[in-house]
Amino acid sequence: MKRDKGIAWAPELADPTRNRESKPRTEGMTMVLDKGLGISAFRDLLEMASDYIDWIKLGFGTAALTPTPLLIRKIELARHFGVYLYPGGTFFEVAYSQHRWHAYLNTLQQLGFEWVEISDGTISLSPVERSRMIRAAKEKGFDVITEIGKKKAGSTLSADLLAETYRADREAGASYVIVEGRESGEHVGIYNQKGDADEELILRIRERIGPSRLIWEAPKKSQQTKLIRLLGHRVNLGNIPSPDVLSLESLRRGLRSDTFPFDLQPPPVGLTKS
Repeated sequence: MKRDKGIAWAPELADPTRNRESKPRTEGMTMVLDKGLGISAFRDLLEMASDYIDWIKLGFGTAALTPTPLLIRKIELARHFGVYLYPGGTFFEVAYSQHRWHAYLNTLQQLGFEWVEISDGTISLSPVERSRMIRAAKEKGFDVITEIGKKKAGSTLSADLLAETYRADREAGASYVIVEGRESGEHVGIYNQKGDADEELILRIRERIGPSRLIWEAPKKSQQTKLIRLLGHRVNLGNIPSPDVLSLESLRRGLRSDTFPFDLQPPPVGLTKS
């Protein structure tokens, strides 16, 4: 029997929360980490999951190691599928430390990137210089994502300092601000050595900053679950491994046991309303 390709799940089954926003959206954003996907795997990812991906970050300095024709093809594919592609902040830090950040931004522009990340996870930027870099990227026509936090193992975050830096970044023109978690999600920022999230710190940050423009790096399922439970399904999450996009989207929608919408369960037998 021939199947109708227009068959669709009932909305209540596709999204038990009944609240998931479709793209384009400004909350509930998902940033995926690409550590070196080949062009076929990259295309497969977009064909399967582009509706659930807002950005793809080319991790670390991998943009410099990707053959230019393939890099341009990735940019074009991402744009075709409505996903923003940008290089990781460490690449900016390499350029800045070599006094080559002008050339860096020019090359990104020539390649066709529309977003850039400004960070100081490995280097040190004064608040004034950090704001200057954000404004310089904005003047070149880029949308800017910044990142707060150090990459060194054992680095911690202060809710007050994070809030202060966040406000300064936003005033300088940053569209979104990332809370550092690295690709490991362990022993840095809001995570301990086992990758457990500091719930008290997360809630302190929430008290000081509206969550809509924060992106929490959360590469592990347990971290994604914790943040969704604490901050809601519209929390912005980053550094998601490419094979885990549908898994995360299932968490957002209550399609996994960890975030199952128990309030939608039918009442026990014998208690059904007449």
